This record gives sequence, structure tokens and C-alpha cells, in this order.
Amino acid sequence: MQKDFAKSMGNAGQKGGVVKSFILFLAGLLLLAGAALGVGGYLAHKEANAPGPSDAATVILLEPGSAVSTIADQLHEAGVLKYPDLFTVIVRLKGNQNEMKAGEYEIPAGASVIEIIDLLIEGKSILHTITLPEGLTTAQMLRIVNAHEILEGDLTLEPAEGELLPETYSFTRGETRDEIVREMMKAQDALIDRLWPDRAMELPISTAEEAIILASVVEKETGVPEERPLIAAVFVNRLKRGMRLQSDPTIIYGLTQGEPLGRGLRQSELRGETPYNTYVINGLPPTPIANPGAAAIAAVLNPAESDYLFFVADGTGGHAFAKTVREHEQNVANWRRIERERRQEGG
Repeated sequence: MQKDFAKSMGNAGQKGGVVKSFILFLAGLLLLAGAALGVGGYLAHKEANAPGPSDAATVILLEPGSAVSTIADQLHEAGVLKYPDLFTVIVRLKGNQNEMKAGEYEIPAGASVIEIIDLLIEGKSILHTITLPEGLTTAQMLRIVNAHEILEGDLTLEPAEGELLPETYSFTRGETRDEIVREMMKAQDALIDRLWPDRAMELPISTAEEAIILASVVEKETGVPEERPLIAAVFVNRLKRGMRLQSDPTIIYGLTQGEPLGRGLRQSELRGETPYNTYVINGLPPTPIANPGAAAIAAVLNPAESDYLFFVADGTGGHAFAKTVREHEQNVANWRRIERERRQEGG
């Protein structure tokens, strides 16, 4: 049978047509007899498991609703498939016509027909990421979402300040900006639902919303992760004693809605009567001043056990903590000295 087929192929003409006809012949045998039966079926089975023609990983995007033949042609044009007809026949033989998933795939170098089919059935699309750092305002986070070139669609959602959970989110091509923002909102809700029941006793906050407000202040006050529980303890202790928070970031938010001020605060601004000036108002500001991360929220709900009531920068990126006004004044004087020395060194 092989000799007769080879003879007929010898009269066929061009080499490309011969090879294609041979593959169709083998694929037909495979369809009729199965991979384990007959010489043709064996050869087709062998070809389907042989390394593919590509010598580098190739990214391909399969649109929803694509027919098997369309997928085969697309893979062939991308250079990862030698014989699209063989791909089509094997998919139909295996009953996988409706199991291959749309998406963006990275086809490994040299992937065989069978490996490609398995990859598309498994649906392991390429994952893209977007990272939202802790302490950004909602407006700043939405600008990052809008600027991401892989996300699709216009952003129509308008979440309030503090409603988004800063994190790195994974998504596949085709996801919209509204979908990723909804995921951020749901992630924060889920985090609060998990942490709120295990909060410390006798906190000076009564709602999850207040926890987010205080956590946003903690987030803006320190970039040192291990300090968050101590910063939270200071604010919790001050609230319990009826002391004002006296947090500079709250004043800045009242002035710029959280955008960088670009300079130090003026004395007039420290005394200015705005809803966010915690040097003037009692208790918490009316809304969060940023989107706090999971660690800041956890720190507020379970602050460190401490009697500290004050903190000030210590020149290392962290803070010096104090229990009394006298200790705090000494720490402030030390910080002022560091500031003067830095100015002198700067010329």
C-alpha cells in the first residue's frame, strides 16, 4: 500500500503538493482507524507528536468563536504548525472541537501538534499584571489603570477614596479597565471581611469605614513596613485619650487631594481650618486620604501594644517614638539638627 501511494505521489508533480496530499492521506487513516491501527495511522500519530517547525516561542491570539480550521490556519501562518489539516483532523478525532479556549497563548519553540492542542484545551493564556502601590489616591490609581496598554475599554467606574486595595493583579488580554477596578474593590471588601472579626478589643473605631480612614493615615505616615503597627498604636492611643492625630499627610490631602505638595507645609497651613487638618479637627478626617494596603489595614485592626503617643522622623527613613512630650521634644530637636546638617552639606 505504501509503494502504491508513493508511486501515485511521484506522478503528482510538485513536492509541496505531494507532502500535503500525503499528510491528508495519513490524517484520513488516522480518522478512520485510530492512531494505533495501520501504517498510515502510525505515521500520522508520529507526525502529530514530532517537534514543530518553530525555533522560538511564538505569541498568538485566538479570538472567541474561531472554527478549528481557522485556528489551524492561524497557527500555520504563525509558523508553529507545519500541516494545518493534520491539526484539524486530530482535533475532530479527539472530540476537542468545542474544548479549545480563546485567549493569548505563548506556543513554546518546537511544540508538537499534540502539545499545541493540549495547551489550547487547558486554556493557559498569557497572564499580564498591573501593580498599584500602597498609599496612592484613587485618582492616582485610576490613572495607572487608564495608562495600561493591555487593558481594554473606557473606565466608567468612579470608586470613592480608599475603596481600592493596592496590589499586583493578574489578568488575561481582553479584560477591561472596569473589570480590573471592580476586582480591586472586591479585594478590599474581602480583606476587610476577613480581618474585621479578629480585630483587637476596645479600638477607638466602630466601623470598617473608620478603619480604612485610619489605615490610610498610617499608610501615608511611613514607608517602613515594620513601623506600621507602631504608627497605628500611636494614633489609637491618641484617639483613646481625645488627642488630635496631628498628621501632616491629612493636611496635604485637604490642600491637594493627595497630589504631591512639592514643598514643606507652612505654619498658616498647619493652622488652617479644613475638614482634613487633624491639627485642628478632633478625631478622624471625613474620608480616607489614600488607598491603604493590607498591612496598614491589619496594623490598625491589631496595633502594637505600646504607650507611645508621638513620633517624628529620625533621619534614617524611619521614625523616633516617644511616650512623653519631653522625649518627643528631644527627638524633634534631633531631627531639626539633622535637617540643618543636610542643608549645610547641600551647599
